Formats: sequence, C-alpha cells, structure tokens
Amino acid sequence: MPLNILVTGSSRGIGAAIVQALSDHDVVGHATSAGDARVAADLSQPGAAPALWTEALERLGGRIDVLVNNAGVFEAAAIEDGHDAWLASWERTMTINLTASAELCRLAVLHFQENGGGRIVNVASRAAYRGDSPAHWHYAASKAGMVAMTKTIARAYARDGVLAFAVCPGFTMTGMAEDYLASRGGDKLLADIPLGRVADPEEVGRTVAWLATDAPASMTGAVLDINGASYVR
Repeated sequence: MPLNILVTGSSRGIGAAIVQALSDHDVVGHATSAGDARVAADLSQPGAAPALWTEALERLGGRIDVLVNNAGVFEAAAIEDGHDAWLASWERTMTINLTASAELCRLAVLHFQENGGGRIVNVASRAAYRGDSPAHWHYAASKAGMVAMTKTIARAYARDGVLAFAVCPGFTMTGMAEDYLASRGGDKLLADIPLGRVADPEEVGRTVAWLATDAPASMTGAVLDINGASYVR
C-alpha cells in the first residue's frame, strides 16, 4: 500500500534522488521557490516550516506517514568575515538545516501519535561526526544537531510507533559537492576516500527510501554512514 511522504529539499541532488526512489508512493516534495508541483517554502523564514507541513498534509488527504528532512544549505562563513556577517551566516544555516527540521519533526511526532505511528528520516552529514572545513563550523554543528535530535526522537517516542533514522552522507556528486571538490582540489579530497570516489545521489536516495519504508522497527535510532569509508565509527 502506498505511503504518504513529505520530502524537503527535493528539487535536485539527493532530494530528487530520494523522490525517485520513492516513486511507488505518494510523495509531496518541497522546494524553496515556486514554479513546479512541489510545495514552495523558504525555510529560512519564520513560519515557513509549519506552513509547509500544513500544505503537504492537505495535498496528502490529511495523513502523512513519513517525513524526510533533506533540505539544507552549505555556505561558507570564514571567521575573518567579521562578527555580523559570520553570525548571520551561522544563524541562517542553523535555521534552515536544524530549526526548520526540528519544527517539522515536532509536527510529525504529534501527527504520528494521533494516527498510529510513522517514520522520520533525517539527512545529516559525515560532518556531524568528523567536522568540516574552517569555514563550515555552522554546517557541522547543524548536522550534529540533526543526529542528536534523531536519536532523542527514537528513544522518546518508539512506544508510540514513531520511528526515527538518520543518514550521514560524505561527499555526494551533486552540484554543491562538485563545486566544493573543485575549490578544494578534487584529487586530494578523493585520496581521503578509500572507495576512490564520492557517492552518487542515487545511493543516498535508495538508502533513505529503505529507511522510510522497509527498515525493521528495531533499527529506530540508527544512523547510517554513506561516505566510502572516509570516516568510520
């Protein structure tokens, strides 16, 4: 039976691959800007996350079975930028990557408690465990927050049938990753990945789809790494 699923950040890269991997289900995607069938919401703005949830719920006939939090930004904030610019970048990244995801998780948990359970899959990052570049403190912190939030939800609400999982991709061949690889010297970064290549979005998409639909309930709280053994725990 098809599930009703909300996927944030679905317009390209990993998000688009997640939607494709879930094509047998009823999926509402999200993008920052209007212009297609996805729900438009700028998650840097107050009230955007609840409005997105409400619109998705309406489109899906009043029930959501799975929430996939994939929307995020990866923007540099060098400590030399000056306090105001650095802080603005930090707050924007934390708002989009963590706070908006938390708002949606809260709404999902409340909805699942009233409707017999459901699943949350949060797309975090290798940076949650390994850290990131000197210009991306905020990105690493936001993704570490997503992992901690996922584990907390899993422990707190499993008895209500609410399951929560996270995935931590390393570099993935999206436009964002391609630009970063080029700016940092691709060969040097690839040398740090024992597999010898970055992940394909489809690999992440299939993993998220499995967690969203078929992963055993006893896996709740699990965090799966997709990084070519560049960081192992």
